[in-house]
Amino acid sequence: MAYVKLYKSELRHNFEYLDSLFKENGIKWGITTKLLCGNQDFIREVINLGIGEVHDSRISNLKVAKQIDPNAVTIYIKPPPKDTIPELIKYADISLNTELSTMHELSDEAVRQEKVHKVIIMIEMGDLREGVMRDDLLDFYEKVFRLPGLEVVGLGTNLNCLHGVMPDGDKLIQLALYKQIIELRFKKKIPLVSGGTTVTIPLLLNKQLPTGVNHFRVGEALFFGKDLFTDGVIEGMSDQVMELYTQIIEISEKPLVPTGELGVNPQGKTAEINKDDYGKKAYRAIIDIGTLDIQPNYLIPVNDNITITDASSDMLVLDVGENPENYKVGDKIRFKLKYMGALGLMSSDYIEKRVSD
Repeated sequence: MAYVKLYKSELRHNFEYLDSLFKENGIKWGITTKLLCGNQDFIREVINLGIGEVHDSRISNLKVAKQIDPNAVTIYIKPPPKDTIPELIKYADISLNTELSTMHELSDEAVRQEKVHKVIIMIEMGDLREGVMRDDLLDFYEKVFRLPGLEVVGLGTNLNCLHGVMPDGDKLIQLALYKQIIELRFKKKIPLVSGGTTVTIPLLLNKQLPTGVNHFRVGEALFFGKDLFTDGVIEGMSDQVMELYTQIIEISEKPLVPTGELGVNPQGKTAEINKDDYGKKAYRAIIDIGTLDIQPNYLIPVNDNITITDASSDMLVLDVGENPENYKVGDKIRFKLKYMGALGLMSSDYIEKRVSD
């Protein structure tokens, strides 16, 4: 059976790198755990790192975090659906918000549960996902801060998450300025400017982050060491916190070119034939995963001699050339993972999850 393995030592290495970086710059941060899809063993390892904040986009996952550590600060990182508000108030200490009608319902529910729910108002800064339009922000804030049961603790933004708009100093300076404007106009303290995610870390490393930005929400850098500006790995971090282990279920030497009339396969594709491949053979290994579990382009073979050919719903075919490693049925093939691939694997009931030292 295929399984995802989380390496505790690599996870701690990346955590300590980030924690040191943020502390040196006076920045609070939390770990975005939505990748882990509520897996108790993996979330426990994250909490055991000593982080104070857990961020997620699923209330059920925040519930798991609270069950593991009732003292963990839980942050719901998207505008909440209205029918989830009672559970949100119960399990999330803070939520990111953009809609006034939702804020009214959060207020009513917080009063009912005799709680003060904290909110971060998200501002649209160009990527056109969630966010209050900048021209509307002051009016929006004035209506929100008067609501009982709510406390506005921050302003935030998301960049690069939809259209790929990259953060820069100008956008983040504007975000920090809104905090100053609101504090001066309404005489209300806003402690957090939550403008940082994985994509913003290179700005911090290059001393280009405006000083007003003091809160980060980080997932991809922790689990993959990712530099989203270069599409590489941040120097000093690891990209092997999580790996996929698969098993060979068939291996034999086969032609490189299929025979017979070619039609559209179940994925809606028609095979493209390289004329130079006619008459050639290679060892093809079939492993025990498929597109039901992950898209092949999200996999990175650890062995450079392996090429991913294609996949069907639950089998993936590899070209192992002349098979110099002498692979046989039952052998394990390892892959590093891209973020979206790991997300699919973690959400699959067919993939086992293991923790390793």
